Amino acid sequence: MAGTGKGQRPLVADRRYGAPTPTRRAASTPPRKPRRAAAPRRKGGLISRFFRFLWRLFFGIVWRITFVTALIFAGIVYYFYAQLPPVTDLLDGRARGSVTLLDRNDRVFAWRGETFGGQITSDNVSPHLLNAVVATEDKRFYLHFGVSPRGIASAIRINLSEGRGPLSGNGGSTITQQVAKLLCLGVPYDQTKWASEAEYEEDCRSGGVYRKLKELPFAVAMEAKYSKADILTIYFNRAYLGAGARGFEAAAQRYFGISANQVNPAQAAMLAGLLKAPSRFAPTNNLQRAQDRANLIVGLMEEQGYLTKAEADEARANPAQLSSAAQAKSGGYFADWVMETAPSFLTTETMEDVVIRTTLDTEMQKRAEEGLAWVFDNKVKEGSKAQAAIVVMSADGAVRAMVGGRQIEAAGSFNRATQALRQTGSSFKPFVYAAAMDQGWSPMDFVEDTPLTINIPGSGPWTPKNYDEEFKGLVTLSQALAESRNIPAVRVSEAVGRENVRQIAADFGIESDLAAGPALALGASESTLIEMTGAYAGILNGGSSVAPFGIRILEVPGNEELNMFTETGIGERVITEEAAQLLVYMMAQVVNDGTGARARLDGRPAAGKTGTTSAGRDAWFVGFTADYVAGVWMGYDDNTPLEGVTGGGLPAEIWREVMMRVHDGLPVQELPMIVPSPRARPDEAPGLGVFQNPSPGLGGTGQTGGVGQQQDPVRSLLRDILGETR
Repeated sequence: MAGTGKGQRPLVADRRYGAPTPTRRAASTPPRKPRRAAAPRRKGGLISRFFRFLWRLFFGIVWRITFVTALIFAGIVYYFYAQLPPVTDLLDGRARGSVTLLDRNDRVFAWRGETFGGQITSDNVSPHLLNAVVATEDKRFYLHFGVSPRGIASAIRINLSEGRGPLSGNGGSTITQQVAKLLCLGVPYDQTKWASEAEYEEDCRSGGVYRKLKELPFAVAMEAKYSKADILTIYFNRAYLGAGARGFEAAAQRYFGISANQVNPAQAAMLAGLLKAPSRFAPTNNLQRAQDRANLIVGLMEEQGYLTKAEADEARANPAQLSSAAQAKSGGYFADWVMETAPSFLTTETMEDVVIRTTLDTEMQKRAEEGLAWVFDNKVKEGSKAQAAIVVMSADGAVRAMVGGRQIEAAGSFNRATQALRQTGSSFKPFVYAAAMDQGWSPMDFVEDTPLTINIPGSGPWTPKNYDEEFKGLVTLSQALAESRNIPAVRVSEAVGRENVRQIAADFGIESDLAAGPALALGASESTLIEMTGAYAGILNGGSSVAPFGIRILEVPGNEELNMFTETGIGERVITEEAAQLLVYMMAQVVNDGTGARARLDGRPAAGKTGTTSAGRDAWFVGFTADYVAGVWMGYDDNTPLEGVTGGGLPAEIWREVMMRVHDGLPVQELPMIVPSPRARPDEAPGLGVFQNPSPGLGGTGQTGGVGQQQDPVRSLLRDILGETR
């Protein structure tokens, strides 16, 4: 081994190669670690670094975009937050007002427009209703901040599984998002922009990606601005729930006749079930469908712990039922008529909530409908498309019941009681005899029922016929009306003056154009049932005109200056009271011994007149007792002739069935009539065919008729008007 010289470092063996290496002294720097040989570069390392680079680049971009998006989203949220008004300003979402109609006993029987039952809150609403809404619409309502990603993901999954687009069908909307839609995302209704409120709301409910993206920050802003209770309060007041009900208070009143704070679990479930499709699930549209939907809601409430099994079973065993007002579809025609008769700015176009106290008697309305149904069920062949209409009123014109038509397929909402102009036929004849009585005639005066031909200038000869095509010779005016003989009616009309007849009919309320020729006496003119019934009411009340009315009081709460009142429909006198009472006697004979015998009421005096048009397209019976006046019309909407039906047939039977029910329980009262003195039968006919007894007495003074036997100049003039009599 070699030694070491002075000043030289000792050599040590290299452990790797065995070669000696110099050693350092202890005080010197520690020896360096040997360098490893460089590993060969691999291709996989480059790819890995490349993807790491891309990931860092992507992550850097994404978080920056996310940050910017979050800032923008927060800005939008803040913008909406700043725009949101106080909760109380958002509860009534209607642009227009509504009309609530009350019957004569001040009970609600109909609504028009969208009613708002009044403000309710989530604190005072029935807890069953609150639980039903949350269980049905958003079971995680108290856990999210306006938007539920889980709910949206679930909705997308369901939509895709059912073959729809991801945003089509189920939207996964929270209650907060639904409220955002109800508020139209803060866009107010503008009459200048939207053709109607319905069009505005339809646009608000429309979907689309843009609207959905706008809905999210709006919902978050609402959660930031309002409490959960406030959001529910808005929802409870603004949601549309079918049948014109806006808000749960209005819906509870509409369907059940109680407040929303009183509903039980079954009722709450039915109301909550309306949120999905208000019109489809409205119980007034299909009660069974609404009950089936409510049972599903009850199941959800039980599943989520809002109802015990016993409570759920009770709700299913006793489903919600409609109130009597909602269940009975009565009064619909009447309500429509009332809306038409009142000023439009207080009805169809009202911006206020209006209350109309009407003359309708809902019990009488029900009885009128029952009477009509009974006749068609028992007297008319099954499947008949014939229509009928009924009006019942008091002698002062207050309408108590109205049936505008039978509820059959394709019947529509056309009101045949107020809108249908139909020929009146012989039901017009009382106005002919009213003119005669007013001129001093008596029901016991005589008229010839013999062949008659009248030359009409420009038209030629006109020869009227009786319905039975027979002639009775000399008959009293009372007999002529009772048997509805046409030729005597024409003779009397021409004798007293056709224009007088026209004027009396018009003054009694027949507003339609009246025929100008002699056929006027036979009801060739058209009128509506309500006009005819009102005119007969004038005969009952002693000879004064009547304007049928349905509104007692029209109230605009908070604005008494717009209130309207109607105390009576009686107007000016048309004929003398004596003439009216004589005419009542004549019309009583129609029921007692004439064509209206089928209308006879057992033990109760009644009077009236039948009417059948020449082509058989219209059949009438209009009459009265001491208490009420009622009119019945029957026919086809397309003017198809009635087969074997006259006014003294089915219309008289309908009238009888209705009036029997209407008078049930009322004391019997005598008709306001005068029984005339008998008249001596004339010995010879003077040619005119009309004989007025000149002797003094009730209804037969012979002083004003202008056709007495001693008035030869007048008789000659009438001969010229009547033409040759044969």
